[in-house]
Amino acid sequence: MSKKPDAWDSWVNQTKNFSTTEILDWSLQNFSGGLGFATSLGPEDQVLLSFLQQRLSVLGLDPGIIDVFTLDTGRLPQETYELVEKNRKFFEIPLRLVFPRSHEVEALVNSRGPNAFYTSVEDRRQCCHVRKVLPLDEALVGKKAWITGLRRSQAPSRTTVDLLEWDEGRSLVKINPLVHWSADEIWTQIRLLKLPYNTLHDKGYSSIGCAPCTRAILPGEDERAGRWWWENEQHKECGLHVESRTPSRLSFQKL
Repeated sequence: MSKKPDAWDSWVNQTKNFSTTEILDWSLQNFSGGLGFATSLGPEDQVLLSFLQQRLSVLGLDPGIIDVFTLDTGRLPQETYELVEKNRKFFEIPLRLVFPRSHEVEALVNSRGPNAFYTSVEDRRQCCHVRKVLPLDEALVGKKAWITGLRRSQAPSRTTVDLLEWDEGRSLVKINPLVHWSADEIWTQIRLLKLPYNTLHDKGYSSIGCAPCTRAILPGEDERAGRWWWENEQHKECGLHVESRTPSRLSFQKL
């Protein structure tokens, strides 16, 4: 872990009232070549990808200055893979798939079973850690900053998310351009621009992750109620956006 950059306070003050396009322009210009966008392929990230493509064109920048990637856990719904193919045809920015290490997935499944995530929060977090957190950490190695589609209204655990944050665990600037957006605003943008999206959303799925851990939500339920629905609300994070990320890779290999 490293301390915040010397310019951190200046950056926060400069960007605190930025719009989505302004923070994206600032990010592309300040972290060119060291910027990553970890897309979950959710509606927020589809909107962000469209904004990024637009801003790259306006600024006259090569799409290669940003690394756009998604985490393929090996247990994604077929509809998610179909969206990957649609994105490749719709967007000019390359999309890279990042995978967990096969031997770690093998060790996880052999030691705890293929569906241990239903058994306890600890086992579910371990699965997320191997399939999502560790691959994300590797994908962000060498980066200066990363962009996410986090919104404050997504879940109780995200109400304090800021436009610009310091990811202490990864020693990176974390940029959340859609922090103030509502779900309605996201879907209005998708329809306006006719952006591709996961067809599971048409079947009542609000937030989509791995197939065994995602279900459609009921009317009036929280946006992320369909994620790990058997757990209490306070546990519903996979670890990608949580500062304390344990167990480590070393401790897992001892299982």
